[in-house]
Amino acid sequence: MKKVNPSKYLLGKKERIKELVSILSKEFKYVSVLGTDVKGKNYSVQRTGINLNDSMWTERGFVVRVYNGMNYSEFSFNELPEDLNIVAKKITQAVENDLLNLKKSSAKLSTYPIIEEEEIKKSYIGEVEVLPEDVGSKEKVQRLLKIKENAFSYSNLLVDFRVTYEEVQVSKIFISSKKELEQSYIWSQGYLVSIIRKDDNTKVNFKGFSGLKGVELLDEMEDKYQEVIDDTIALLKAERIEPDEYDVICTPEIAGLIAHEAFGHGVEMDMFVKNRAKAVEYLEKPVASELVTMHDGAASAHDVSSYLFDDEGTIGSDTVIIDKGILKTGISDLLSALRLGTKPTGNGKRESYERKAYARMTNTFFEKGTSHLEDMIASIDYGYLIDGGMSGMEDPKNWGIQCMLLVGKEIKNGKLTGKIVSPVVMTGYVPDMLKSISMVSGNVELFGTGACGKGYKEWTKVSDGGPYIKAKARLG
Repeated sequence: MKKVNPSKYLLGKKERIKELVSILSKEFKYVSVLGTDVKGKNYSVQRTGINLNDSMWTERGFVVRVYNGMNYSEFSFNELPEDLNIVAKKITQAVENDLLNLKKSSAKLSTYPIIEEEEIKKSYIGEVEVLPEDVGSKEKVQRLLKIKENAFSYSNLLVDFRVTYEEVQVSKIFISSKKELEQSYIWSQGYLVSIIRKDDNTKVNFKGFSGLKGVELLDEMEDKYQEVIDDTIALLKAERIEPDEYDVICTPEIAGLIAHEAFGHGVEMDMFVKNRAKAVEYLEKPVASELVTMHDGAASAHDVSSYLFDDEGTIGSDTVIIDKGILKTGISDLLSALRLGTKPTGNGKRESYERKAYARMTNTFFEKGTSHLEDMIASIDYGYLIDGGMSGMEDPKNWGIQCMLLVGKEIKNGKLTGKIVSPVVMTGYVPDMLKSISMVSGNVELFGTGACGKGYKEWTKVSDGGPYIKAKARLG
């Protein structure tokens, strides 16, 4: 394994950040600075050509947070000014003007206590097998092209086959009067996308790959094109499902979709503050079967949303949200925790230094059980094995399930019949479905190719997953 190289840019700014914190601390009782340096490349090949672009996650800049006596003010900039005293004076004046204008307005002001910090100095340097800088762009493109060429040789039904690969290095530094935190790590992701046409029937299918990995991710992708194409061809014979309530087995991917979209957004505790979360009514009450334990946290797994500290300088944790069916807690950013009088869970994440921090999911998943998939299938008289998450809508206020799935595989008399249905819409009430879970498999898989939108569609990297779960769900 090779250690990730920390950002020379941020390391070179550390002493100036400390100086800015020191200057501002003369005027404000709390000051922190987050510095970010995120860089990456996105490679894509398909029938029509090759694309190489900077990753959408690329950013470099700083955000200052100060306590203004009532709540917190933030200021972002893409470079540290030469004269730190001037920028400190501008921040001080801006805070005074904003408070004056707010007091003159009829707006109801939210008040917060001051952040109390423990002294901590920590750093985290990730490791990967193959560093992105050790492999040239030409070689990466050639490997993608080889996968595409093999795919077209495999099936004459292909209209197109797209191969994408993205590598991102995240480097951040957080400085306050008591904290000095640094982290650098790499995550990567890739997709194989198959488009099949027979007569007038066109089907699309894809498979994702991800992890806290470097270029070695390409090794995982190279021999999977056949599986993706075969699954796409199978969709040509898919039928429409008869709407009804069924016994279902959710794959780990669909378990993750439920954990994140259907349930997870409802336990983001900034929604508690806004009185927009049904979950508040279930705290310390049964919300799922006793077989269900659910986690979230940067320290709960080793995946794309794992980190040492969040964007507010809170150390990442492993939060047990559901413990044997009982809803124990939610996940919080720092300010939501201050309002609620709870301990922050390290879930304060920003899309970039220019955006505010929200309570955001990290690695969200159901814990493993003891059942075997074969036994789960054998236990169903009639139902479906559902797979292929296409989309999901959050509903934290009402906890409704709204998920679009790619495929349902028919189960009759305890056996897969080979018949498939597509697409499949899953609906229902979250606690009803979670309480119906009667079997949970002994393996857990996480999937980190997705991104989560919140606020003004501000995106952050997440992973989700779980084991196979048997439950009842309404499909249509």
